[in-house]
Amino acid sequence: MTTLVTGASGFLGSHVTRQLVARGDAVRVLLRASSNNRAIADLPLEYVTGDLRDTTSLARALDGVSRVFHVAADYRLWAKRKQEIYDSNVGGTKNLLEAAKRAGVSQFIYTSTVATIAVDRPEHPNEFTEARLEEMVGHYKRSKWQAEREVLDAAKQGFPAVVAMPTTPVGPWDWKPTPTGKIILDFLNGKMPGYVETGLNFVGVEECATGHLLVSEKGKIAERYLLGAENLTLKQVLDTLADLTGLPAPKLKIPHGLALGVAYANTAFSRLLGREPGIPVEGVKIAQHMMFVDAKRAQKELGFKPGSVAAAFERAVRWYADNGYVSPRRAKKIAAARAA
Repeated sequence: MTTLVTGASGFLGSHVTRQLVARGDAVRVLLRASSNNRAIADLPLEYVTGDLRDTTSLARALDGVSRVFHVAADYRLWAKRKQEIYDSNVGGTKNLLEAAKRAGVSQFIYTSTVATIAVDRPEHPNEFTEARLEEMVGHYKRSKWQAEREVLDAAKQGFPAVVAMPTTPVGPWDWKPTPTGKIILDFLNGKMPGYVETGLNFVGVEECATGHLLVSEKGKIAERYLLGAENLTLKQVLDTLADLTGLPAPKLKIPHGLALGVAYANTAFSRLLGREPGIPVEGVKIAQHMMFVDAKRAQKELGFKPGSVAAAFERAVRWYADNGYVSPRRAKKIAAARAA
């Protein structure tokens, strides 16, 4: 049985791919010609060059495939051309669904996101929370909400699709890095003078990848499964990182209004310079909402066992420090704290 993985060169996708190979599965990966395969270069994989927007390449990628893990996504909180996010996340998912139907695949595991349900509710949202498109903040969230609907609609019509919903993965090999990884790196490099009052659910990336395999083994068609571990405020995250590294945590709590004003100014200045803003407006708007969730269902129904999030942060810190993402001076302090 051949399994196709999209997004295999990315943070979560590389871990899913690695665990499939470790289990002995025959794995084919779809990579764009411009993709960097550094996270999976050591694995025995079959490569197909293509793009989710190129239906001809999808037909090649799915030839003889019985199962698909669609992990690929354009995960950006800022883009010069916003339509690119929709073309990849919505249009690409629709293209892959149609190609998978024609190929007769027996299972399609779609990687959605906690963002499609993590909205303001009296109780913590879960897989059964119905959120509206107008509740989605920003293009990434809106595009993932729309793509998830495409998958669930196909499943309700009989297509064998199941939805995995990672919360916020952290850990090693976030080489790009993701927006979450940038937060960690800003702390490690002393570029975070303060914090805003916000919160997320976090999960170790390795356990999240294992959760994807459990969704494949035990998940029900047309169902969603949150893969998360702990709800933490940003302040708790920074305090955890301080404990792990010996670096000081920022003490200044920044009002959301001020943070938003700074983000708008930073975006305008960055536009003049023709570069990506360091403080995306979309990210600050998202931070105005607590994204705490109830992620117990996967533990009860799938046997999902998330590990310690503090340990996941420690693995992330070690990887960033060992791979040149941290300034030499700060890396030396982190090494001393780890040796203590």
